[in-house]
Amino acid sequence: MIDTAKIEVIRKEHHDLQEQLARSDAVFDLHEHKRISQRYAELDEIMQTYATMEKAAADIHENEALIATEKDETLIALAREELEPLRAKHEKAERMLTELLSPDAQINTRNAIIEIRAGAGGDEATLFAGSLFRMYTKYAQKKGWNVAILDASETPLGGFKEVVFEMTGSRVYADMRYESGVHRVQRIPETEKQGRIHTSTVSVAVLPVAEESEMTINPSDIRAETYRAGGAGGQNVNKVETAVRLIHIPTGVVVASQAERSQARNKEKAMSILQSKLKQAKDEKEHEERSKMRKEQVGTADRSEKIRTYNFPQDRITDHRVKMSWHNIEKILEGEMDQIVADVKAGLITV
Repeated sequence: MIDTAKIEVIRKEHHDLQEQLARSDAVFDLHEHKRISQRYAELDEIMQTYATMEKAAADIHENEALIATEKDETLIALAREELEPLRAKHEKAERMLTELLSPDAQINTRNAIIEIRAGAGGDEATLFAGSLFRMYTKYAQKKGWNVAILDASETPLGGFKEVVFEMTGSRVYADMRYESGVHRVQRIPETEKQGRIHTSTVSVAVLPVAEESEMTINPSDIRAETYRAGGAGGQNVNKVETAVRLIHIPTGVVVASQAERSQARNKEKAMSILQSKLKQAKDEKEHEERSKMRKEQVGTADRSEKIRTYNFPQDRITDHRVKMSWHNIEKILEGEMDQIVADVKAGLITV
Protein backbone atom coordinates (compact mmCIF):
# COMPACT_ATOMS: atom_id res chain seq x y z
CA MET A 1 0.00 0.00 0.00
CA ILE A 2 1.42 3.38 -1.04
CA ASP A 3 1.67 5.97 1.74
CA THR A 4 -0.23 8.95 0.27
CA ALA A 5 0.90 11.25 3.11
CA LYS A 6 4.49 10.53 2.10
CA ILE A 7 3.60 11.28 -1.53
CA GLU A 8 2.22 14.69 -0.53
CA VAL A 9 5.44 15.56 1.32
CA ILE A 10 7.42 14.57 -1.78
CA ARG A 11 5.06 16.55 -4.02
CA LYS A 12 5.76 19.73 -2.02
CA GLU A 13 9.53 19.21 -2.05
CA HIS A 14 9.38 18.46 -5.79
CA HIS A 15 7.45 21.71 -6.41
CA ASP A 16 9.83 23.77 -4.24
CA LEU A 17 12.92 22.41 -6.01
CA GLN A 18 11.33 22.99 -9.40
CA GLU A 19 10.78 26.65 -8.53
CA GLN A 20 14.27 26.94 -7.10
CA LEU A 21 15.87 25.59 -10.28
CA ALA A 22 13.68 27.80 -12.49
CA ARG A 23 14.53 31.07 -10.75
CA SER A 24 16.59 33.33 -13.02
CA ASP A 25 18.30 34.94 -10.04
CA ALA A 26 19.31 31.63 -8.48
CA VAL A 27 23.05 31.37 -7.90
CA PHE A 28 24.54 28.03 -6.92
CA ASP A 29 28.01 26.73 -6.69
CA LEU A 30 28.47 23.75 -9.00
CA HIS A 31 28.34 21.20 -6.19
CA GLU A 32 25.09 22.63 -4.80
CA HIS A 33 23.49 22.86 -8.24
CA LYS A 34 24.39 19.23 -8.93
CA ARG A 35 22.98 18.12 -5.57
CA ILE A 36 19.67 19.95 -6.12
CA SER A 37 19.37 18.72 -9.71
CA GLN A 38 19.95 15.11 -8.66
CA ARG A 39 17.40 15.37 -5.86
CA TYR A 40 14.86 16.94 -8.23
CA ALA A 41 15.40 14.12 -10.75
CA GLU A 42 14.82 11.51 -8.00
CA LEU A 43 11.58 13.19 -6.88
CA ASP A 44 10.44 13.75 -10.46
CA GLU A 45 10.71 10.02 -11.17
CA ILE A 46 8.59 9.31 -8.09
CA MET A 47 5.91 11.83 -9.12
CA GLN A 48 5.85 10.60 -12.73
CA THR A 49 5.47 6.99 -11.56
CA TYR A 50 2.74 7.98 -9.09
CA ALA A 51 0.88 9.84 -11.86
CA THR A 52 1.09 6.75 -14.11
CA MET A 53 -0.28 4.55 -11.32
CA GLU A 54 -3.13 6.96 -10.53
CA LYS A 55 -4.07 7.32 -14.21
CA ALA A 56 -4.17 3.53 -14.60
CA ALA A 57 -6.32 3.24 -11.45
CA ALA A 58 -8.75 5.86 -12.78
CA ASP A 59 -8.97 4.10 -16.16
CA ILE A 60 -9.61 0.76 -14.44
CA HIS A 61 -12.41 2.31 -12.36
CA GLU A 62 -13.94 3.92 -15.46
CA ASN A 63 -13.90 0.65 -17.42
CA GLU A 64 -15.34 -1.34 -14.51
CA ALA A 65 -18.15 1.23 -14.15
CA LEU A 66 -18.86 1.03 -17.88
CA ILE A 67 -19.06 -2.78 -17.72
CA ALA A 68 -21.50 -2.55 -14.81
CA THR A 69 -23.84 -0.01 -16.46
CA GLU A 70 -23.42 -0.29 -20.25
CA LYS A 71 -25.94 -2.30 -22.27
CA ASP A 72 -24.03 -2.33 -25.56
CA GLU A 73 -22.23 -5.69 -25.68
CA THR A 74 -19.58 -4.37 -28.07
CA LEU A 75 -18.58 -1.57 -25.69
CA ILE A 76 -18.59 -4.00 -22.76
CA ALA A 77 -16.28 -6.36 -24.66
CA LEU A 78 -13.90 -3.49 -25.47
CA ALA A 79 -13.85 -2.35 -21.84
CA ARG A 80 -13.08 -5.88 -20.64
CA GLU A 81 -10.31 -6.19 -23.22
CA GLU A 82 -8.69 -3.01 -21.91
CA LEU A 83 -8.82 -4.08 -18.25
CA GLU A 84 -6.00 -6.64 -18.30
CA PRO A 85 -3.29 -4.34 -19.76
CA LEU A 86 -4.48 -1.51 -17.48
CA ARG A 87 -4.16 -3.73 -14.40
CA ALA A 88 -0.70 -4.83 -15.53
CA LYS A 89 0.28 -1.18 -16.02
CA HIS A 90 -1.02 -0.27 -12.56
CA GLU A 91 0.77 -3.20 -10.94
CA LYS A 92 4.06 -2.34 -12.66
CA ALA A 93 3.83 1.33 -11.62
CA GLU A 94 2.93 0.41 -8.05
CA ARG A 95 5.86 -2.01 -7.85
CA MET A 96 8.24 0.64 -9.18
CA LEU A 97 6.85 3.26 -6.80
CA THR A 98 7.32 0.92 -3.85
CA GLU A 99 10.95 0.54 -4.85
CA LEU A 100 11.43 4.29 -5.29
CA LEU A 101 9.95 4.96 -1.84
CA SER A 102 11.95 2.27 -0.04
CA PRO A 103 14.56 3.36 2.56
CA ASP A 104 17.27 2.17 0.15
CA ALA A 105 15.99 4.25 -2.78
CA GLN A 106 19.13 6.36 -3.14
CA ILE A 107 21.56 3.45 -2.95
CA ASN A 108 19.46 1.62 -5.57
CA THR A 109 20.62 4.10 -8.21
CA ARG A 110 24.25 2.97 -7.82
CA ASN A 111 26.33 0.78 -10.09
CA ALA A 112 27.35 -2.59 -8.67
CA ILE A 113 30.41 -4.74 -8.14
CA ILE A 114 29.51 -8.42 -8.31
CA GLU A 115 31.62 -11.30 -7.04
CA ILE A 116 30.84 -14.89 -8.05
CA ARG A 117 32.74 -17.71 -6.33
CA ALA A 118 32.51 -21.46 -6.82
CA GLY A 119 31.66 -23.29 -3.60
CA ALA A 120 31.09 -26.98 -2.94
CA GLY A 121 31.05 -29.27 -5.95
CA GLY A 122 34.46 -29.09 -7.62
CA ASP A 123 34.47 -28.62 -11.40
CA GLU A 124 30.67 -28.60 -11.52
CA ALA A 125 30.60 -25.58 -9.17
CA THR A 126 33.10 -23.68 -11.34
CA LEU A 127 31.04 -24.43 -14.46
CA PHE A 128 27.89 -23.15 -12.78
CA ALA A 129 29.77 -20.03 -11.66
CA GLY A 130 30.46 -19.50 -15.37
CA SER A 131 26.78 -20.04 -16.18
CA LEU A 132 25.71 -17.41 -13.64
CA PHE A 133 28.29 -14.95 -14.98
CA ARG A 134 27.00 -15.41 -18.52
CA MET A 135 23.38 -15.11 -17.33
CA TYR A 136 24.11 -11.81 -15.60
CA THR A 137 26.12 -10.55 -18.58
CA LYS A 138 23.31 -11.30 -21.04
CA TYR A 139 20.75 -9.76 -18.69
CA ALA A 140 22.92 -6.63 -18.54
CA GLN A 141 23.08 -6.49 -22.34
CA LYS A 142 19.28 -6.63 -22.54
CA LYS A 143 19.06 -3.78 -20.02
CA GLY A 144 21.63 -1.68 -21.89
CA TRP A 145 24.16 -1.88 -19.05
CA ASN A 146 27.93 -2.26 -19.38
CA VAL A 147 29.95 -5.09 -17.83
CA ALA A 148 33.68 -4.93 -17.11
CA ILE A 149 35.60 -7.87 -15.63
CA LEU A 150 37.85 -6.67 -12.80
CA ASP A 151 39.41 -9.96 -11.76
CA ALA A 152 38.92 -13.60 -12.75
CA SER A 153 40.29 -17.05 -12.10
CA GLU A 154 39.17 -19.11 -15.09
CA THR A 155 39.38 -22.90 -15.30
CA PRO A 156 40.45 -24.97 -18.35
CA LEU A 157 36.84 -26.23 -18.67
CA GLY A 158 35.53 -22.71 -19.19
CA GLY A 159 34.22 -22.09 -15.69
CA PHE A 160 35.37 -19.76 -12.95
CA LYS A 161 36.78 -20.38 -9.51
CA GLU A 162 36.10 -16.68 -9.01
CA VAL A 163 35.07 -13.73 -11.16
CA VAL A 164 34.67 -10.12 -10.06
CA PHE A 165 33.04 -7.62 -12.39
CA GLU A 166 31.44 -4.19 -12.41
CA MET A 167 28.02 -3.43 -13.87
CA THR A 168 27.26 0.16 -14.82
CA GLY A 169 23.96 1.58 -16.00
CA SER A 170 20.56 2.79 -14.85
CA ARG A 171 19.53 1.42 -11.43
CA VAL A 172 21.87 -1.57 -11.62
CA TYR A 173 22.04 -2.14 -7.86
CA ALA A 174 18.24 -1.99 -7.57
CA ASP A 175 17.89 -5.04 -9.83
CA MET A 176 21.00 -6.99 -8.87
CA ARG A 177 21.16 -6.56 -5.08
CA TYR A 178 18.84 -9.51 -4.36
CA GLU A 179 21.14 -11.90 -6.23
CA SER A 180 23.42 -11.88 -3.16
CA GLY A 181 23.55 -15.25 -1.46
CA VAL A 182 24.24 -18.92 -2.09
CA HIS A 183 22.89 -20.34 -5.36
CA ARG A 184 22.50 -24.14 -5.43
CA VAL A 185 22.44 -26.17 -8.64
CA GLN A 186 21.18 -29.75 -9.02
CA ARG A 187 21.99 -31.41 -12.33
CA ILE A 188 23.68 -34.38 -13.97
CA PRO A 189 27.22 -33.41 -15.03
CA GLU A 190 28.29 -34.28 -18.57
CA THR A 191 31.07 -36.45 -17.10
CA GLU A 192 28.61 -38.44 -14.96
CA LYS A 193 28.19 -41.84 -16.64
CA GLN A 194 25.68 -43.31 -14.17
CA GLY A 195 23.21 -40.46 -14.44
CA ARG A 196 23.50 -39.35 -10.83
CA ILE A 197 22.39 -35.86 -9.87
CA HIS A 198 25.13 -33.73 -8.32
CA THR A 199 24.54 -30.77 -6.04
CA SER A 200 26.91 -27.80 -6.19
CA THR A 201 26.91 -24.31 -4.76
CA VAL A 202 28.05 -20.89 -5.92
CA SER A 203 28.11 -17.74 -3.81
CA VAL A 204 27.22 -14.32 -5.20
CA ALA A 205 28.00 -11.01 -3.51
CA VAL A 206 26.61 -7.74 -4.88
CA LEU A 207 28.07 -4.47 -3.58
CA PRO A 208 26.89 -0.96 -4.42
CA VAL A 209 29.77 1.06 -5.84
CA ALA A 210 30.78 3.49 -3.11
CA GLU A 211 31.17 7.16 -3.85
CA GLU A 212 34.60 8.51 -2.98
CA SER A 213 33.12 10.99 -0.52
CA GLU A 214 31.53 8.13 1.44
CA MET A 215 34.66 6.14 2.15
CA THR A 216 37.98 7.87 2.72
CA ILE A 217 40.91 5.47 3.04
CA ASN A 218 44.23 6.46 4.52
CA PRO A 219 46.88 5.72 1.85
CA SER A 220 49.26 4.48 4.57
CA ASP A 221 46.71 1.74 5.39
CA ILE A 222 47.07 0.22 1.91
CA ARG A 223 49.80 -2.09 0.64
CA ALA A 224 49.92 -2.35 -3.15
CA GLU A 225 51.37 -5.29 -5.07
CA THR A 226 51.74 -5.69 -8.82
CA TYR A 227 51.87 -8.89 -10.86
CA ARG A 228 51.36 -10.16 -14.38
CA ALA A 229 47.79 -10.57 -15.55
CA GLY A 230 47.02 -14.25 -16.13
CA GLY A 231 44.68 -16.11 -18.48
CA ALA A 232 42.90 -19.44 -18.20
CA GLY A 233 44.88 -22.15 -16.47
CA GLY A 234 47.42 -19.66 -15.16
CA GLN A 235 48.79 -18.80 -18.61
CA ASN A 236 50.49 -15.39 -18.67
CA VAL A 237 48.83 -13.01 -21.09
CA ASN A 238 50.97 -9.99 -20.24
CA LYS A 239 54.73 -9.74 -19.82
CA VAL A 240 54.37 -6.45 -17.93
CA GLU A 241 53.12 -6.32 -14.35
CA THR A 242 49.87 -4.47 -15.02
CA ALA A 243 47.68 -6.36 -12.52
CA VAL A 244 47.26 -4.76 -9.10
CA ARG A 245 46.46 -6.26 -5.71
CA LEU A 246 45.57 -4.00 -2.76
CA ILE A 247 45.71 -5.11 0.87
CA HIS A 248 43.89 -3.00 3.46
CA ILE A 249 46.20 -3.52 6.43
CA PRO A 250 43.79 -2.68 9.32
CA THR A 251 41.08 -5.10 8.14
CA GLY A 252 43.01 -7.61 6.03
CA VAL A 253 40.65 -7.09 3.08
CA VAL A 254 42.34 -8.04 -0.21
CA VAL A 255 41.12 -6.95 -3.65
CA ALA A 256 42.60 -7.21 -7.14
CA SER A 257 42.10 -6.01 -10.69
CA GLN A 258 43.82 -7.34 -13.82
CA ALA A 259 41.34 -6.62 -16.62
CA GLU A 260 42.69 -3.22 -17.67
CA ARG A 261 45.75 -2.77 -19.92
CA SER A 262 47.50 -0.29 -17.65
CA GLN A 263 48.65 -0.58 -14.06
CA ALA A 264 47.13 2.83 -13.26
CA ARG A 265 43.66 1.80 -14.46
CA ASN A 266 43.85 -1.50 -12.57
CA LYS A 267 44.83 0.37 -9.41
CA GLU A 268 41.88 2.70 -9.89
CA LYS A 269 39.49 -0.24 -10.34
CA ALA A 270 40.96 -2.09 -7.34
CA MET A 271 40.54 1.03 -5.20
CA SER A 272 36.89 1.25 -6.25
CA ILE A 273 36.33 -2.37 -5.17
CA LEU A 274 38.13 -1.74 -1.86
CA GLN A 275 36.04 1.34 -1.12
CA SER A 276 32.84 -0.59 -1.83
CA LYS A 277 33.89 -3.52 0.35
CA LEU A 278 34.89 -1.32 3.28
CA LYS A 279 31.70 0.72 2.96
CA GLN A 280 29.66 -2.49 2.94
CA ALA A 281 31.49 -3.79 6.02
CA LYS A 282 30.96 -0.46 7.80
CA ASP A 283 27.25 -0.45 6.97
CA GLU A 284 26.85 -4.06 8.11
CA LYS A 285 28.62 -3.35 11.40
CA GLU A 286 26.40 -0.34 12.07
CA HIS A 287 23.32 -2.38 11.17
CA GLU A 288 24.31 -5.16 13.57
CA GLU A 289 24.90 -2.70 16.36
CA ARG A 290 21.46 -1.17 15.81
CA SER A 291 19.63 -4.49 15.77
CA LYS A 292 21.36 -7.18 17.83
CA MET A 293 18.11 -9.06 18.30
CA ARG A 294 17.74 -9.51 14.56
CA LYS A 295 21.29 -10.85 14.35
CA GLU A 296 20.26 -13.78 16.56
CA GLN A 297 17.70 -14.85 13.99
CA VAL A 298 18.35 -16.28 10.54
CA GLY A 299 17.31 -13.53 8.14
CA THR A 300 16.04 -14.48 4.69
CA ALA A 301 18.53 -12.16 3.02
CA ASP A 302 21.57 -13.52 4.85
CA ARG A 303 24.36 -14.06 2.33
CA SER A 304 25.47 -17.28 4.02
CA GLU A 305 22.02 -18.78 3.45
CA LYS A 306 20.89 -20.69 0.36
CA ILE A 307 18.62 -18.30 -1.51
CA ARG A 308 17.90 -20.13 -4.75
CA THR A 309 17.96 -23.64 -6.24
CA TYR A 310 18.36 -24.43 -9.94
CA ASN A 311 16.89 -27.93 -10.41
CA PHE A 312 17.76 -29.04 -13.95
CA PRO A 313 16.03 -32.47 -13.94
CA GLN A 314 12.74 -30.74 -13.05
CA ASP A 315 13.50 -27.63 -15.15
CA ARG A 316 12.67 -25.45 -12.17
CA ILE A 317 14.26 -22.49 -10.38
CA THR A 318 13.04 -21.85 -6.83
CA ASP A 319 13.78 -18.76 -4.76
CA HIS A 320 13.47 -19.82 -1.13
CA ARG A 321 13.10 -16.27 0.22
CA VAL A 322 9.87 -15.51 -1.63
CA LYS A 323 8.80 -19.16 -2.00
CA MET A 324 8.27 -18.87 -5.76
CA SER A 325 9.33 -21.04 -8.71
CA TRP A 326 9.90 -20.48 -12.43
CA HIS A 327 10.43 -22.91 -15.29
CA ASN A 328 12.57 -22.98 -18.46
CA ILE A 329 16.03 -22.82 -16.86
CA GLU A 330 17.92 -22.70 -20.17
CA LYS A 331 16.02 -19.61 -21.32
CA ILE A 332 16.58 -17.89 -17.96
CA LEU A 333 20.31 -18.66 -18.12
CA GLU A 334 20.31 -16.84 -21.48
CA GLY A 335 19.56 -13.65 -19.56
CA GLU A 336 15.75 -13.81 -19.47
CA MET A 337 15.68 -12.90 -15.78
CA ASP A 338 13.11 -10.09 -15.82
CA GLN A 339 10.30 -12.07 -14.19
CA ILE A 340 12.54 -13.46 -11.45
CA VAL A 341 13.97 -10.01 -10.68
CA ALA A 342 10.48 -8.46 -10.58
CA ASP A 343 8.97 -11.20 -8.40
CA VAL A 344 11.86 -11.28 -5.93
CA LYS A 345 11.90 -7.49 -5.59
CA ALA A 346 8.13 -7.43 -5.07
CA GLY A 347 8.45 -10.05 -2.35
CA LEU A 348 11.39 -8.49 -0.49
CA ILE A 349 11.02 -4.71 -0.81
CA THR A 350 9.28 -2.92 2.04
CA VAL A 351 8.53 0.78 2.34
